[in-house]
Amino acid sequence: MPRKSTRPSDSRPELEEADWYASPEGRRQTQREFERALRNGTLIRSSGTRIPRTNPGVFETLLKQAKANATRPVSLRLSIADIELAKSLASKQGIGYQTVLKQAIRKGLKRAG
Repeated sequence: MPRKSTRPSDSRPELEEADWYASPEGRRQTQREFERALRNGTLIRSSGTRIPRTNPGVFETLLKQAKANATRPVSLRLSIADIELAKSLASKQGIGYQTVLKQAIRKGLKRAG
């Protein structure tokens, strides 16, 4: 059974099409198409030359690096004593208390994992 295309039809005005590509659905579709072209070795540069098939190991490494550097906001409830301790440590180190908390979480996760 042929896949149903999630691309907008050609009859949409350019602004609506741009809005669709900026939407979460459009970004997911673009990501799927990019990954498919990368796997198939059909990704082309602007000059029209083909890029050779990428080693999957290199691709996985790049994804891991991107995830390691990406951040997502979260909400945590911490005791006031822990926050005050973090602020105290931060002032001694000359950094922000949230940085101290992130470092402590990262160290704890490494120890646990």
